[in-house]
Amino acid sequence: MSWFNMLSNDIGIDLGTANTLVCVRGTGIVLNEPSVVAVEKASRKVLAIGAAAKEMLGRTPGEIEAIRPLKDGVIADFEITEKLLSDFIKRVVRHKYLMKPKIVISVPSGITEVEKRAVRDSAENAGAREVFLLPEPMAAAIGIGLPVESPTGIMIVDIGGGTSEIAVIALNGIVNNTSVRIAGDELNESIVLYLKKNYNLLIGELTAEEVKIKAGSAFPLDKEESIEIKGRDLVAGVPKTMKLSSAQVREAMSEPVDAIVEAIRQSLERTPPELASDILDRGIILTGGGALLRGLDRRIRQETNLPVIVADDPLTCVVRGCGAVLDNMLKYEKVVIRSRRD
Repeated sequence: MSWFNMLSNDIGIDLGTANTLVCVRGTGIVLNEPSVVAVEKASRKVLAIGAAAKEMLGRTPGEIEAIRPLKDGVIADFEITEKLLSDFIKRVVRHKYLMKPKIVISVPSGITEVEKRAVRDSAENAGAREVFLLPEPMAAAIGIGLPVESPTGIMIVDIGGGTSEIAVIALNGIVNNTSVRIAGDELNESIVLYLKKNYNLLIGELTAEEVKIKAGSAFPLDKEESIEIKGRDLVAGVPKTMKLSSAQVREAMSEPVDAIVEAIRQSLERTPPELASDILDRGIILTGGGALLRGLDRRIRQETNLPVIVADDPLTCVVRGCGAVLDNMLKYEKVVIRSRRD
């Protein structure tokens, strides 16, 4: 190990629409915070970042705004993303006298050149010495410990907050990828719309997320459940409580779930026959927060007739992959998008 490496704190970042996870080489995952920043509207002064800011979503007084600077897996608000990144980097890079860190950041596989530059610039401005971009499905595959360099095909479905990435990986490359901007956020939105349209009940984003986690499913459950929710009655204008069954939640989320399943089917149709037979043996691997939606594996299995496996700890697969790449840059140099100044 060179002196150079000892003097720098290299970090891997899974910069997600919903959450950002950071790992430090040799230490593991050190930070997992919501990608939310609370700012003062008039001065654009940052008041809170991460969990403290997420608490404020939908609850802020007029002069404070809780912003999610990433939309659909890419940077929507450049300035705020930079503040979010530099805050997280400062939290994990303890020693100021060390060299600036080398950073591996995961990005959606369908990202454009302009979006890549935005990620790279914000990481450099936030204090990175060198930035490497790693496609999310590749990061997830490496994080699970799959041999991405082998010629055998692997199918990864990474469902995050903003994007669902479906990729077939072989020989250190992505053979075909489908990146749809339908994921956890759309599931939340569909619950909000369903209640508004059918029951004249308005709920916030955080409540919708809670409903999805506690009562959401993509396949009929063995024992259906119900959840009590609080919101505002749009007709009377007063707070109201209502019971919602898991079947209703499933109905509410059916459109985005169908869209994700359809994207998986289309991806399979485009897969070369040799790799398709590998997938038949190995199955489809689900990663990302969306993999935790109950019954999603059964639903995909029913639609594709393929084995479907939910990865262990699907939320951290991508950041673990970024960490593995940092640990062994030589082995994985073919999979990272080296980003130098053009």
